[in-house]
Amino acid sequence: METNCRFAFKEWAVVCRSLAEGRQSIILRKGGIREGREGFRVEHREFWLFPTQFHQRPEQLVPEAEPLLRRLDADPPDAGIISISDFVVVEEVLEINAESLLERLTGLHIWSAETVAQRFHYRQPGLFLLLARVFHRPQPFRLADSTYFAGCRSWVELPDELPTSDLRAVLDDIPFADCRQQIHRALT
Repeated sequence: METNCRFAFKEWAVVCRSLAEGRQSIILRKGGIREGREGFRVEHREFWLFPTQFHQRPEQLVPEAEPLLRRLDADPPDAGIISISDFVVVEEVLEINAESLLERLTGLHIWSAETVAQRFHYRQPGLFLLLARVFHRPQPFRLADSTYFAGCRSWVELPDELPTSDLRAVLDDIPFADCRQQIHRALT
């Protein structure tokens, strides 16, 4: 793991929370409008999660995620502040090009089947699956929000490198290995 990192990955706050609580270890991504013709690419294998409310809607989640969303709504971030406390090491990047595989991922993420299908078909069929090993920092970094962070894009460069010390794995080695096996079984 890097000792410092200045790259962050924008994702729905509820998905960030699901990752931080060990409910899921995958990120499904198509990419933002500002990512050009090539679409999404895994530019960084290690990054901070940058929680956002952008595009996040309850109907796009499975019903089991509703309590997570309610907790986030009950404890909104301070206005003008971005809290960053979760770090991801991408263990694997898999491309999903067969729509038939999407249903097999049910239960491994909090998106509704309709949301996953919509992402799969956006522009051209396919999705990236990032197998994410998540590490949590008990005291979040608090960054001033900026128009620099705005827009529909996956990656942002933070103003400063943030140290990765004081992180603890959300899932220990054995539960993470079990999760990895479950994902591979689902996709084969």
